[in-house]
Amino acid sequence: MVKVITYGTFDLFHEGHYRLLQRAKALGDYLIVGVTTEKYDMERGKLNVIDALMTRIENVKKTGFADEVIIEETSGQKISDVQKYHVDIFTVGSDWTGAFDYMSDYCRVVYLERTKNISSTMLREQNRRIQKIGLIGTGRIAERFMPEAKLVSGISTQGVYNPRTESARRFARKWEIASYDDIEAFYRDVDAVYVASPHQTHYAYIMEALAHGKHVLCEKPMVLKKQQAEEVYAYAKEHRLILFEGIKTAYCPGFEKLLGIACSGTIGHIRYIDACFTKLERKDTRELTDKKYGGSFTELASYCLLPVIKLFGTDYKEVHFDTIQDGNGLDVFTKASLTFPKGIATATCGLGVKSEGRLLIAGTKGYIVAEAPWWKTTYFEVHYEKPDQIEKYSERFLGDGLRYEIKDFLNMINGNDKSAFKLTRGESIAFADIMEKFMKEQRRI
Repeated sequence: MVKVITYGTFDLFHEGHYRLLQRAKALGDYLIVGVTTEKYDMERGKLNVIDALMTRIENVKKTGFADEVIIEETSGQKISDVQKYHVDIFTVGSDWTGAFDYMSDYCRVVYLERTKNISSTMLREQNRRIQKIGLIGTGRIAERFMPEAKLVSGISTQGVYNPRTESARRFARKWEIASYDDIEAFYRDVDAVYVASPHQTHYAYIMEALAHGKHVLCEKPMVLKKQQAEEVYAYAKEHRLILFEGIKTAYCPGFEKLLGIACSGTIGHIRYIDACFTKLERKDTRELTDKKYGGSFTELASYCLLPVIKLFGTDYKEVHFDTIQDGNGLDVFTKASLTFPKGIATATCGLGVKSEGRLLIAGTKGYIVAEAPWWKTTYFEVHYEKPDQIEKYSERFLGDGLRYEIKDFLNMINGNDKSAFKLTRGESIAFADIMEKFMKEQRRI
């Protein structure tokens, strides 16, 4: 008898799950299926699981393919299960290719081809369904989006569009999704759109996607002009569509905790904020060669402005920019100084000059400091007048962090608006306003 084992969450059970179990069963004579617990899903970074464990187990049993169902509770369990049940073949979907090669020391490992374009007909409760999302753009951030999206239950990546068709085809082959040459066909097949194209194309793609009735998650900076931001948000609201600006820090749990402490009065009244984010880019990257839309401020300012606007509000009195430019005229280091009715702030970013890169929030009773990479917000401290009086806080930041914004975007689509406060329409418009002022000062627009 050839024994086969596979594992999964099997949330919102759909055609892809069914086919995986069908092909897993065909590999041998006896199929064991491990279904993950909610606690283990959280530990391994899978978010937004909707169905209860017993519902997920029952859906697996209903297929008729599983000869035995077990519970997966810990990360080291797979090897012990293979040994315990005398398993011959371990199998999972091809979107995990390479991740379980270490299991080959204990049994044969088979990666089964991923089911593309899953059906919207599935076993579900409460009118929930898988939201099919399509990507516009195939750059670095799109590459980071793909593994993060698969760790959010309730969403499936349908396909990708890029006017450079060969780039879209390469991306689609790598991630086993559909590639679209025709953008109209792309819009017909998706429920939502993730815009990960160059900055200057965002506005047109957002408006086009909204006009096709699609929800939109757009990478930062969402747009480069205040009027454009007001227009896209007004259109989305009028047509009851969700529009999200993807500044991942805004949605991560550690940053939410930091803002809560800052606003609680623990450090008194906030009077000064200093946010700095720098990284050294290669000279040949888009960020340092695109003379109109490149540079450190367009690339990184959204992160640095986030804590400033969240804590001081959108009603700033003035903003001033100091820049260090490269030979081609692009800013490789920029400091934006902002004044507010009750405080001042600096937002500093660099691609060609390296700095300490911390977040400092100063108040009348103490201060909060989060060292780089504070934009991932895994740890911060609260300091007071006495040097030995320090409160320390920590929080997990999973993967690249995109899963947090994807989860909140999905929840908003499903009618749960409890995450709307994390990055409001007014705050996003304020970012675009500051970005526009910078671009005009640099004589780029």
